[in-house]
Amino acid sequence: MTAELIAIRGPLLGARFKLCSGAIQIGRAPSSEVRLPEPAAPWRYCAIENTPEGFVISDLRSGQPTLVNGSPIGRHLLHDGDQIGAGDTMLVFRAREAGASPPAETHATLMRACAVVALFRALAVADDPTLYRALEARAADLIRDLMPCDEILVLLGSTTDDLTLIEDGTSCVASPLFVREKPAGAIVARGIHPDETGSARLRETLSAVATLASAALESARDVQALRTERELLLEELRGRDTRLLGDSPAIRKLLQMIERLAPQATTVLILGESGTGKELVARTLHDRSPRAERPFVAINCAAVTDTLLESELFGHEKGAFTGAVAQKKGKLEMAEGGTVFLDEIGELAPGLQAKLLRVLQQREFERVGGTRTIPLDVRLIAATNRDLTQEVKRGAFREDLYHRLNVVTLRTPPVREHREDIPQLARHFAATAAARCARRIEGVSPEAERYLVQYAWPGNVREIENAMERAVVLGADSGWIRPEDLPETILETGSAPDTAAAFHVNVAGAKRDSIVRAWQDSKGDYKAAAAILGLHPNSLLRLIRNLNLRDMLAGGAGR
Repeated sequence: MTAELIAIRGPLLGARFKLCSGAIQIGRAPSSEVRLPEPAAPWRYCAIENTPEGFVISDLRSGQPTLVNGSPIGRHLLHDGDQIGAGDTMLVFRAREAGASPPAETHATLMRACAVVALFRALAVADDPTLYRALEARAADLIRDLMPCDEILVLLGSTTDDLTLIEDGTSCVASPLFVREKPAGAIVARGIHPDETGSARLRETLSAVATLASAALESARDVQALRTERELLLEELRGRDTRLLGDSPAIRKLLQMIERLAPQATTVLILGESGTGKELVARTLHDRSPRAERPFVAINCAAVTDTLLESELFGHEKGAFTGAVAQKKGKLEMAEGGTVFLDEIGELAPGLQAKLLRVLQQREFERVGGTRTIPLDVRLIAATNRDLTQEVKRGAFREDLYHRLNVVTLRTPPVREHREDIPQLARHFAATAAARCARRIEGVSPEAERYLVQYAWPGNVREIENAMERAVVLGADSGWIRPEDLPETILETGSAPDTAAAFHVNVAGAKRDSIVRAWQDSKGDYKAAAAILGLHPNSLLRLIRNLNLRDMLAGGAGR
């Protein structure tokens, strides 16, 4: 009798283990013949031994019961088709007399068919080349087990036109795979018995397996599409506070322009310093447009390399480059019907500038490695903190692309141009941070607000948000954000509006002098300096950072 175990579920999916005359162990132990990779799996789970009565499985009393066909066992004589459950892993026992051909329909056959379906689902979403090849080999191995042939080839991505080149009389039969009625590959059987009746039966079996595999591919890709949509929705929700706060003339003018532009499909170029809310403006344009129910997809052109950005934007076909083991839709395609926001557009490489120009001119594109032209219906909004006219003059940015982008321009004003909005922004970000940190904050004190209004805010709204979050996290438990809770840079650069504020400026100077003296006395040993000051070493390092003392102390003794 020949026997084996086939993994039909879990991390070993598709793996096969031959059973020999000796005993084998199943468990997490490295010495186990069937090693379970799950961290929670027992070290030694069960053992299978070839006895005169047949193959017998015995529980090794690991604390987790050995399950056969869903029931716990102590000792059990295995029969063809029995299922052994071990945590997330399911193994099916397959046995037949030596020399006997496998029966046409057995429970084990059905289990192998189920395993094939599971493997094709995994193949549809596998990104790692090594994993993909392993899954492909396991699928081919299991399909070959269902029919008498020498070799099975699993070809994902081939078309129906390719099948005529693959088939070779009765010795080679190919059955196509389809996903949503479009060719998605093929399963090819080579080395078929020349008997005509046997060949016809094999074609029927291969067609049935291909139908199951096609359904598995389609369902897996549907799941992948749903996951992608979920990620886009989550990304949108994370930045969903799309209120442009402020009552200043500058903000009111910006909101009026947004109201006029939102209903249109016009390309918009948003200019402004870093941290002024360019993406917020883009989201507001989208949310107030007829495309609001469709995706809003934001892409930072400076965040990834040029090669990766091309695939991120346009997607790629299977085999387009090393590691492209499956087709992938790009962000442009995923935003169909909605809005694409390209932040830091000035960082776009020349080659990608040319491709983007074609998208704007012809409203179509091709995936990387593809030849099929895909029509595109999206609204494009771009943003940059660079002077694109200067970039065009020095040849770093295409002039024709600049004119295509610069149909309508919006400018996000820096905070220093609408200081009257700072108290409202500060209160908003303080309340948001307090809710996130589960802290009760009454508000920002008038003294702290005066410092906030006088500060230059080179980081603009983003810097206000960070300052308020820091004040909420590290500030005193008084319920109010006071001057001493603000970063030292804000206290230092503001003029003293009153005696109380002047006091805080003097305190900052005293802190700086004390740290410098302690650093000198400890010869640059920050732990010793912290002990002199009665501080935790981490607190000292934070003060050094906040007081901008790093460069001054770097000239002294090292740590």
